[in-house]
Amino acid sequence: MCGKGPEAATVTALARHTLRTAAQINADPVTVLSALNTMLLTDVTAGRRFCTVLFGLLKRREGGGFTVTIATGGHPPAYHVRPDDSGVWVRAVRPQGGMLVGAFPQAPFAQTTFSLTAGESLFLYTDGLTEARTAEGAMLGDDGLTGFLHQRTGPVTATSLVEDSITLLALSVPHPHTTPDGGVTATAHTAAAPEHFGQE
Repeated sequence: MCGKGPEAATVTALARHTLRTAAQINADPVTVLSALNTMLLTDVTAGRRFCTVLFGLLKRREGGGFTVTIATGGHPPAYHVRPDDSGVWVRAVRPQGGMLVGAFPQAPFAQTTFSLTAGESLFLYTDGLTEARTAEGAMLGDDGLTGFLHQRTGPVTATSLVEDSITLLALSVPHPHTTPDGGVTATAHTAAAPEHFGQE
């Protein structure tokens, strides 16, 4: 959400409510983001606030895992990760297009669909993570985050991915022998961001 303080917190709560309500009517991710865009442009309590959003759906697949559909409204990419022989395979989930939500009446949004299977994770975060400074003073950026994920060793579970971040969410699909229902595991983490981090 653009800005900080009580006004931004109020609009964030309004946006969450709108996303949940819109998804009950039509769960198509692009349609949900369009509804949020309309709300932010027309609701008096929102003022002239805008935000970046990733909105997604998980649909259980026969045989295990999930089909994931993610729509973006100007948000940094999510990352699809899985262990492989050389460390961790990392792919940015970046639908082509997708403008800020609440900035323009006819803003286009974009979505992509992929499979998330056993042993894989989906890593989501706020821009405070990529705007964080390294010990040398350089901004971490997308390349730094990709490199960090690629160099991980061991399993890429939701819990192991959230140990070092600002505000993020990781979803992982456990192997069938680790959970009886074969569901998805989610772990979220929030820590206070220093002042030099970007607005969210």
